[in-house]
Amino acid sequence: MKAALFEKVKSPLKVVDDYPTPDESKSPDHVLVEIIACGVCHTDLGYLDHGVPTVKQPPLILGHEAAGIVKEVGSNVTSFKRRDHVLIPAVLSCGYCFYCRSGRENICKNQIMLGNHIDGAFAEMISVPAKDIFHLPSEIPLEEGCIISDAVSTPYHAVKNRGQVKAGDWAVVIGCGGIGLNLIQNIKVAGGLPIAVDVVPEKLKMAEKLGAVTTILAKDKNPKDVVNEIRRITNGGVDVAFEAIGNPLTMKEAFDCLRTGGRLVAVGYSPERWDRFNIGRVMFREMEIMGSLGCRPVDFPRIIELVKNGDLKVKELVTHKYPLSEINEAFDTLRKGEGIRTVILCQN
Repeated sequence: MKAALFEKVKSPLKVVDDYPTPDESKSPDHVLVEIIACGVCHTDLGYLDHGVPTVKQPPLILGHEAAGIVKEVGSNVTSFKRRDHVLIPAVLSCGYCFYCRSGRENICKNQIMLGNHIDGAFAEMISVPAKDIFHLPSEIPLEEGCIISDAVSTPYHAVKNRGQVKAGDWAVVIGCGGIGLNLIQNIKVAGGLPIAVDVVPEKLKMAEKLGAVTTILAKDKNPKDVVNEIRRITNGGVDVAFEAIGNPLTMKEAFDCLRTGGRLVAVGYSPERWDRFNIGRVMFREMEIMGSLGCRPVDFPRIIELVKNGDLKVKELVTHKYPLSEINEAFDTLRKGEGIRTVILCQN
């Protein structure tokens, strides 16, 4: 099969035509999926450009945001059949560890991430456990629906389960890339009042289209001025702040936007230590600081229904599409910060 191989850091992916196709006869509980589309993510860029280590050593197929069509089913599989349209979550959970049995499969002790622990979906085919995938209704095109598996579901979990946004809550999103814009959407769906902050005017325009009640262009602004403007708009600070960049400076900015009793949700990842907040304020004003990772399997059917019914948009967010043969051009688009979400069409 055709696949794009990650061989070493700071080198282009190598597109090959003869990568071994998974053998479904050896995996009775798996399904073989013909990948139609797979989203391009900054996580992949971390492996490619910045040397973030993968669990499976290269050569490795990256890609963890996939949707496709069932081609074959294992002998034990009864919940899927050939030609079914399916969504493949970015992370597969074991189902039996303490966290899985506590309903927190997104932090499974034995989690397996596509394109990290095992070969991912920048390829024509992938074999995955049937227990982990979801049916996609025909109303959701696979070429756009693939981004549900991470870019839409991760913000859903952050807003609903971690941020616990309620109707009427003020919520700020700092960083309006793919994740940030979907935070905006999910806050709106929850009945909250989202404020979008970014340095790119085009991203703020999209944030308005997706439900932001107001936007703040932070370019050339002092962070304190941004914070003061948000406090003025909300009459004292937001109820929930989401940081979607992964930068200690913007994390502090998000924290400073909170009202007494507010909640900060860290959605962006950073390897840097963060020691720039006032622990006295956290204690005396009953502030909350928490992380948010991925999405629980139980939430995917709800998310899919919200997309199906048009409450959460996906088509508008996919601004670039490239065939598998041009995957390196797709990553260049991501490096330049162009568009919102880029997908690879794996069958072209």
